[in-house]
Amino acid sequence: MAAKSKQTGDGAKREPAHMTVAKDLGTSIVTGKRAPGSLLPKELELAEDLGVSRSVVREALRMLSAKGLLESKPKTGTRVRERGDWNMLDPTLLAWMFETVPSAHFVRNLFELRMIVEPAAAQLAARKRSAEQLSSMGHSLENMAIHTLSTAEGQLADQRFHAVILEATGNELMVNLSATIGAAVRWTTFFKYQSASKPRDPIDDHRKLFQAIAEGDEEGARRVAVELIQQAEDDTEQALKAEVLKS
Repeated sequence: MAAKSKQTGDGAKREPAHMTVAKDLGTSIVTGKRAPGSLLPKELELAEDLGVSRSVVREALRMLSAKGLLESKPKTGTRVRERGDWNMLDPTLLAWMFETVPSAHFVRNLFELRMIVEPAAAQLAARKRSAEQLSSMGHSLENMAIHTLSTAEGQLADQRFHAVILEATGNELMVNLSATIGAAVRWTTFFKYQSASKPRDPIDDHRKLFQAIAEGDEEGARRVAVELIQQAEDDTEQALKAEVLKS
């Protein structure tokens, strides 16, 4: 059985032990510290090294296997799977990718996905959005402006803004991508503001996108979404270059 959540001194919950172990091992895999094809130590050895119970390790390995990162076979043990087998759309896996400086190739792929999905979603949202969804977008936009994208609160509001646009399409397949797109928005924004570069403030462009959707301007919404994503990609590339120069 997985370890129960513990309480910190101020009463806030810590994440369960198996999730902490999964994050540590998962991050080491997606950032290349554990190469595809490499064997993990045995469960008992991992438990001793990490100072947790064997059941905690087993639950963590089960989580990582569900994300496509590991495979276990009798006699041969637990091995890191090839990158092509990973569930790259998993929001948690995306977060782990940004624990260190992500590769330029991965970032390009991420923005290519956004460029394929989000402009079309914005166009659909301009046609099909509800009053409640517009209110949610507007509230997220206000929080972004109040807190700024340099803060966790502002970044979460940004993530919610983009997720609601996908929800407003009414397309259940696009809605299923909202967690992935939201995670991509959140972690690229987090990375930009943690880097040595100074990204441009995109609040005005978010306002333009909101206005186009609110007015039912389908082509305008698509156009502004393309511009917004392109700006985000340019800023992220600058942040990557700045991090490379620092190292």
